Amino acid sequence: MENILFIGGGSWGAALAFALSKNKMPSTIWHRNNSIVESMNKSRNHYLIPFLKIPSEVNFVYDVESSLKKANIVIISIPSQSVRKFLNRNGCFFSKDKIIVIVSKGIENDSLMTMSQVVIDVLGKGFKRIVTLSGPSHAEEVIRMYPTTLVSASKNANSSKKIQSIFSNNFIRIYSNNDVLGVELGGAIKNVIAIASGICDGIGYGDNTKAALLTRGISEISNLGLLMGAKASTFQGLSGIGDLMVTALSKHSRNRQVGEKIGKGNTLEDIMVDMDMVAEGVKSALSVENLRKKFKIEMPICNAVYNVLFNQKDPKKAVYDLMNRKLKVEK
Repeated sequence: MENILFIGGGSWGAALAFALSKNKMPSTIWHRNNSIVESMNKSRNHYLIPFLKIPSEVNFVYDVESSLKKANIVIISIPSQSVRKFLNRNGCFFSKDKIIVIVSKGIENDSLMTMSQVVIDVLGKGFKRIVTLSGPSHAEEVIRMYPTTLVSASKNANSSKKIQSIFSNNFIRIYSNNDVLGVELGGAIKNVIAIASGICDGIGYGDNTKAALLTRGISEISNLGLLMGAKASTFQGLSGIGDLMVTALSKHSRNRQVGEKIGKGNTLEDIMVDMDMVAEGVKSALSVENLRKKFKIEMPICNAVYNVLFNQKDPKKAVYDLMNRKLKVEK
């Protein structure tokens, strides 16, 4: 029997633990707040998802050291900008035989590294069993056991197939992939496009606008990814266009919700104060802007989102400027 530990007890980590329970596979969730740990172990109600009744196969813990030492599969499900800090504090409890699964989606602001790159940077190049699990998925729908497809990406084929096997069931289907960079970039940058999608909703634009945004958005993601060494096919798959669609169109999407509130005139500061969960796209917009400059590539939609978020550009003016750029050939 596998010893599976989730680092982070938020909605997505809890949803994946729920999915494992349907495979009769127990797991442990570490949370940094001991009062939340005690509350969830006692009430069996999740603090972020009221309708989730925590299965008996899932246990919450506060002691990270002993939990990490016991685990042979560690699933990192904390916000992307916190991954390095956690690993710096607890990296000594990791061993090279563990499979490390990353479900956090983001690009580190300071280093511009993806999450698997952060793990290797902190723990060392000797850690080979690193998997990124990504794709179009909302925690709320996994918990309701709606059919969901994900991608298990790793340079280590055995590790990728192992994660593919333990998570797959009659409502989760997982494909394997070896383009880790492409999967991670798709999962991170789509959050920025989702904010743009929400802004359009908030302003009151319609289907024409949304279709144009998603089409040109996946083009921006692909163009940057190819320059960085990812495969074009990845962005046409589940972790590319698939993840973009679910995040940019869904009522569940926190990133789209942030954009919608901005489109309606709310400030980013006020929005973030009122949010219980993390919208990764806000921080990713800063990273993507710096990657765009580093690789000297035009990413007009991502750049517009960056300017709206961090330079207080009026959303309608941002759209106006996008529509009035120099005319080009589609590619």
